[in-house]
Amino acid sequence: MRIIVISDTHGNFSNLENIFLRNAGADWFIHLGDGERELDRFIIENPVYERKIIHVAGNCDYHSFSHDDFILPADYCKIFATHGHKHHVKMSLESLKAVATENGCNIILYGHTHTRFMYQKDGLYIMNPGSASCPRDGYPASFGTIDISHYGVVMNIADVPPLR
Repeated sequence: MRIIVISDTHGNFSNLENIFLRNAGADWFIHLGDGERELDRFIIENPVYERKIIHVAGNCDYHSFSHDDFILPADYCKIFATHGHKHHVKMSLESLKAVATENGCNIILYGHTHTRFMYQKDGLYIMNPGSASCPRDGYPASFGTIDISHYGVVMNIADVPPLR
């Protein structure tokens, strides 16, 4: 199973579309918030993707009807996805870890900080794919990939490819 993880597109439709179209074969696309308008536009223009998209509300997704958190049972794993602002991720990840553990999740996905982060220890995987539009860590715009199989979990953070 392949999952593409995107966060904090903040109006950058071109980068969002580029990530989706270059990874069309993915099983799931998870958008971690702050980009609901361009995500809605993409779905309207590419309805075939709608069934493969999960998204949560970010702090800049004003008047959103989306959930703050989402739990996805996946092959051999359970994923907890959130934007992160309500879990105070700029200060600590302990709240995220507690909620994930309470819900039996072993993969945690969050955004909000615009900073790439990956962590793996004792069967727990944590990823912040950074921002697909306006990173704050000195690296290019980015997104994440997760591959899950009976062999395990492989996570990666990649730069948004140049437009064609």
